Amino acid sequence: MKSIILVLSATILFGTTRSWAQESNYNNNDFTIKGVQVTNKADLGISVWEIEVAGTAGNTVPTKAGQLDGAPVLGYVFPTSLKPTDVGFNQTDGIVALALTSHPDFDDTPLWDENNDQIYNNDGVVWHPHWVVLTQDERVAGGLSVKQFKKADETVVLPPTNPGMPMYMDSPGYPVTTISNAIKVVVPNYRMNNQTDFSYDGVTAFMRVNTSDENLPMLGVYQVYSVASGDLSLPYTVKK
Repeated sequence: MKSIILVLSATILFGTTRSWAQESNYNNNDFTIKGVQVTNKADLGISVWEIEVAGTAGNTVPTKAGQLDGAPVLGYVFPTSLKPTDVGFNQTDGIVALALTSHPDFDDTPLWDENNDQIYNNDGVVWHPHWVVLTQDERVAGGLSVKQFKKADETVVLPPTNPGMPMYMDSPGYPVTTISNAIKVVVPNYRMNNQTDFSYDGVTAFMRVNTSDENLPMLGVYQVYSVASGDLSLPYTVKK
């Protein structure tokens, strides 16, 4: 995990030679992190995860591309020191992160109706959570992608709430709220193996879906907008 953090840190500090106009259009104060915290509320058995920004949290969402291939994804992401097994995956290399995402071109939360219209496949633009495992990926400018696997790999374990994609991704359905400059998500402690002592960071990023080029990841990070710690060192600990 340390090597992955170092690679992304280098990308953040020194930038990249490749850029896209679409990514830059989203780089505004809505994704400039001012603070991040995870607070354990032991009496309720939950943890509240929060990112505060300089602008209005969740106000900026991606412009619809009209198709899955190349679909834009925006995210408020909490990289953590949690183990994959803590959130329902098999043990595997990578960084476990809780990502709050918006993507109008597709819906990857088939069990949840986030906009409460009785239709379960039309609310991808509504901010919602995913557990993911991130791995180093030099094929994309952001240096990271969601870890993929071959469909025939019987060693892979995913939570039953996963969206059915060949990636280490879960759609856990936790409630996400945006209030002024803060985006928050409530996580039941039992849904992360009752772990309340771990380190974390906060990141905002632009991602993109790929379904046509086997030389690119299915979901890669193409631009990092802001990092709470400045160097992705995961310096923050859970407040009691």
